[in-house]
Amino acid sequence: MKTLDEVALKGKRVFMRVDFNVPLDKERHVTDDLRIRAVLPSIEKVLASGGRLILASHLGRPKGKVLPEFSLRPAAERLAKLMGKPVFLAPDCIGPEVENLVAQLKDGDLLLLENLRFHPEEEKNDPEFCRRLAGLADVYVNEAFAASHRAHASVEGMAHFVPVCAAGYRLQKEIDYFRKAMDNPQRPMAIIVGGAKVSSKIGLLENLIPRTDYLIIGGAMANTFFKARGLETGKSMVEEDFVEKARQLLAEGDKRGVKMLLPVDAVVAGEVSDGATSRQVPIDKVSADMRILDIGEKSVALFEAALTNCRTIIWNGPMGVFEKPPFDKGTFALAKFLGSLDALTVVGGGDSASALRQAKADDKVSYISTGGGAFLEMLEGKELPGVSALDKC
Repeated sequence: MKTLDEVALKGKRVFMRVDFNVPLDKERHVTDDLRIRAVLPSIEKVLASGGRLILASHLGRPKGKVLPEFSLRPAAERLAKLMGKPVFLAPDCIGPEVENLVAQLKDGDLLLLENLRFHPEEEKNDPEFCRRLAGLADVYVNEAFAASHRAHASVEGMAHFVPVCAAGYRLQKEIDYFRKAMDNPQRPMAIIVGGAKVSSKIGLLENLIPRTDYLIIGGAMANTFFKARGLETGKSMVEEDFVEKARQLLAEGDKRGVKMLLPVDAVVAGEVSDGATSRQVPIDKVSADMRILDIGEKSVALFEAALTNCRTIIWNGPMGVFEKPPFDKGTFALAKFLGSLDALTVVGGGDSASALRQAKADDKVSYISTGGGAFLEMLEGKELPGVSALDKC
């Protein structure tokens, strides 16, 4: 896989697949520009080298229809603000008008194409659509790690039709940190897994249990493991169909000598609402009318004690309903603690990254991945089509 520094850029039409699928408010202003800021070094490298840069991205799920609310204009405006120069948004991503705009580019110029998913052929990885996109480029650069688990035209297909392909700086960094954490980690190693559903993390757990020394489980998914151990979970979310699977995973961890840690206490309430009355209880004292909504102080202390001497830590998923105080304390405490450790700390998943930012610890961990689904699939041991395509170029 070539890197951006290994290809000639001057005078070349450089098609860079970025991920500007950023959150917007009701007024269609970007509320979190992390994914835009993350690729600025690659953008600046191409422009400074005299490349003619064509940026392409998707936004949301317009399902192959041209819908104004999914236009990339807000992303273009935020990019222009970050770069301190105008960013022209093309009316489409293919067609004669786009080809003409690309032909007019001069060395060091920049053009952003309109939403790729306005065409159903993008998600279908249609060969003809791939060829039309590839016809705009001399060099293809993948800088969209968060979309690289999708075999879409601009992510996987077009790479086979462009003479030169390379990984952008951010994508290369994602792969490097992942390999550093997973291929030959410093020991002891800990995996922290949270979030809502066990069902969405089965592949991850099956792949990581044989690799790690500690497995810490929190969030609503822990409730299914509590149920597997015969504990009362009250009105908490439990995936009944996965209770037996949770039991098997616990047994597999014990068999391999993995220290499997579940919360020992919880913050409970009758409902999730502002100002809800909550209290901390031991995990075996959850009443039938209560919901488990966060880990308690003793669980935080237990997890911190386990993590203190770990040299490699991967975190995916919050410990509770951190969007709603007072159920944010466990997740924020864990985020701050990770930021204080002298260890390789790799964090993936939108909720975990958001929690780190809110806890003001995002600049203290080793690395925050920009890819939710892509990061999860790598943890599951799956190949990413967007990365595999670069390997084969």
